[in-house]
Amino acid sequence: MRRAVCPGSYDPATNGHLDIIERAAQLFDEVVVAVLINKKKQGLFTIDERLAMLREVTEKLPNVRVDAWHGLLVDYCRQHDIKAIAKGLRSVSDFDYELQMAQMNRELSGVETLLMSNNPAYSFLSSSLVKEVATYGGDVSQMVPKVVHERLVAKLAERG
Repeated sequence: MRRAVCPGSYDPATNGHLDIIERAAQLFDEVVVAVLINKKKQGLFTIDERLAMLREVTEKLPNVRVDAWHGLLVDYCRQHDIKAIAKGLRSVSDFDYELQMAQMNRELSGVETLLMSNNPAYSFLSSSLVKEVATYGGDVSQMVPKVVHERLVAKLAERG
């Protein structure tokens, strides 16, 4: 079975993330969307909220499952017998960072990284930019899945 992981913070998941997940799901028998936990960062959404949203937006993809992980991604791959990492690239600066990570991950574990160019429609999207624009009342409804937009608006309203 060909298996890959699509790692990220997904705080929140954007249409760019979903594009990469959907495309990876066409290439692999199973894709794990792994929410990587960084205890040094305080996210807008809890890990459980991110997992729930990702499960909802990927429910139409039968070969995709959602999980969380704290630690090295290559350790997750080893533990779950995953041989590939699928990542999206928005820009040259993404490439520089992701190439270095891909080389390190391969050296540590032999896990290969597939760097996929993002759909140009999503090349400017990032979770942090979506959160910032939404915080100031900007309309990000076309940048994130509907369920994510609803929860983002609600979360920002409860924070005041």
